[in-house]
Formats: sequence, structure tokens, C-alpha cells
Amino acid sequence: MSSGTDVTLWIAFTAGILSFASPCVLPLIPSYITYITGLSFGQLKEAHPSAKVRMTVVLHSLVFIAGFSVVFISLGAIAGVASSTFQTHLRESLGWVQKIGGILIFLFGIHLSGLFHFGILLGEKRVQIHSKPSGFFGTFLVGLAFAAGWTPCIGPILGAILALAAGTTGNLGRGVALLAVYSAGLGLPFLLSGLLFHSFLNFFNRFRKHIRLMEIFTGVLLMVAGAMLFFDMLGRLSGYLYRWLPVTG
Repeated sequence: MSSGTDVTLWIAFTAGILSFASPCVLPLIPSYITYITGLSFGQLKEAHPSAKVRMTVVLHSLVFIAGFSVVFISLGAIAGVASSTFQTHLRESLGWVQKIGGILIFLFGIHLSGLFHFGILLGEKRVQIHSKPSGFFGTFLVGLAFAAGWTPCIGPILGAILALAAGTTGNLGRGVALLAVYSAGLGLPFLLSGLLFHSFLNFFNRFRKHIRLMEIFTGVLLMVAGAMLFFDMLGRLSGYLYRWLPVTG
């Protein structure tokens, strides 16, 4: 695995966490958790829930995460194949492919930060399941539906990671890896929110007034990542990181 790829994996994981903290995801977390688990709000917000409640939250959360991960990783595989195809048929033009990916990520950052809104990214395209089928299969379907919810908030972030997967030298495996790491960044805080629901509610009540600042920060981060991809600086950054933070193995 190249040093440049290591940096993009960290970018993908951070993007997943920032997607979780976005205005279109974070406020809905309590509703999603109660919906997929079938537990009442009162059961979940107890400071010390029973072992049965915790196990229900863990299992359904993992199945829900698996549902949206299948969709995201499939998109990553498609982006990786596109990148590999470009390498095979347009090898001399790969530099342009990378620069186009950098421009797209930069534009996603501009949109998310609020500097300028692109109309194509504003409309919600959300698949909804109004009546959840029972059991883990129903939870899995809700995860699939969640992944299909290309809202104005999460769409630019996810689109940026897909552009990163297709815009740099890579292959199917790398596209899968990037979106698997992105899914982990989104899924881990979701799982922790379910297990620590009481603490999550307290955190959310304090944090929600800063959601817009988080959105601006995410937009700036995407603009920086896009510029680095455009100027082929990811590998150089990894070299500096390895010099100051040596990795064993």
C-alpha cells in the first residue's frame, strides 16, 4: 500500500465521521436508533440500560451499518473499476483524470461551506421505508434506504470520496477500501451513540448549536483535499507524516 493511499484512507475515515456530524444525519440519530431497534425512547435513554437492551442495540446497529456499507462499498467498487479502466485505456491522460477529481472535490467543498450552492446538489433524493419489516432483515433494508438518501449534506461528502477513489491511481480493491473506511467512520459513532444513548442526548443538546460551524469546517476540509489531489500532493504529505510519525511494520 502506497503512502499516498494511506492518506486517502484517513481522509475517507474522517469524511465518514463528518458525515455523521452533518445537519441531515446527526439530528435523526435518535429516531433511527428507536426505529431499527424497536425499543422505546424511555428504554434507550436510561443511564444504565439492561444487558438485553444493549445487546439489541448492538446487533441491530451492526446490521444497519452493514446495510448502508453494502451500498457505499458497491459505489466505491464502481469508482475503482472506472479508475482502473481509465488506467488501461487512457494511461496518458491519468493526470487529467486526477485533476478533474480534485476540481470536483473542491466544488463539493464550496457547496458544503455555503460559499456557493450548486442546484444539482440541493434536491433531496431519499428512499424511505414507512413500515419497517420485522427482524434483522428489516433493519438491513433500512440501512440500504439510509444509504440511498442523497441529501444536500451527506451527498457532497460521499461524492468527494467517490471522486477521490476514481480520480487517483487505483483499482477496484482501492475503491472498495476507501468506501469501507468511509462506512466505518460513519458507522462507529452511530454504534457508540446507541450504546451510550443517554450521553449522546446530552452531547447533542450541547453540540447542535455548532452544527453549522462543523458544516463549514467540512467544506474547507474538502476544498483542501481537492486542491491536494489536483496538485498531486497526497504522496508528499504522507512522506512528511511518516517522517514525523514513523509507522512500524
